[in-house]
Amino acid sequence: MQEGVAVTKAMWNGQIIAESAETVLVEENHYFPPEAVNFDVLQRSPTHTTCGWKGEASYYTIVVDDLVNEDAAWYYPVPKEEAENIRGHVAFWKGVTIED
Repeated sequence: MQEGVAVTKAMWNGQIIAESAETVLVEENHYFPPEAVNFDVLQRSPTHTTCGWKGEASYYTIVVDDLVNEDAAWYYPVPKEEAENIRGHVAFWKGVTIED
């Protein structure tokens, strides 16, 4: 990371899950680019939800030190055209701390 550049971090259970200076802020959620996400602590979930303007979201469960945070991350693998800028980016909730 470049010095002086604001970096946003997603943390849970003392672990940095994602870290980037290039998140996309949508509806007060930071969407992290895939290359900034630690996929070693994410497990695919069967959960899906639909947003009227973004499309169908898929979810990940976070597992850190045998603690499980079910469906605490989501992404849009094939978003609608209006949300193309967050394709594949990952956002967090359910106790995941976002620091920027």
